[in-house]
Amino acid sequence: MHDIVDIEKRGVPAVFVASAEFVSAADAQSKSLGFPEVARVFTPHPIQDRTDDEMRAYADAALDEIVATVTRQRT
Repeated sequence: MHDIVDIEKRGVPAVFVASAEFVSAADAQSKSLGFPEVARVFTPHPIQDRTDDEMRAYADAALDEIVATVTRQRT
């Protein structure tokens, strides 16, 4: 999250990607860093016991949302 906030503060669009287990933690950390609106995309959880093919499927499923999130018009 620190990296994403730093990149965004430099004017470069970025998106935080994590598994769904970390929604609350991401909310809390982005607020504590003073950037509650940080762009984020969440994938299914857990990931540590997934096969390479399952991880590719997670990535493929998230790709459109990641691209849409990082390319949306910022205010």
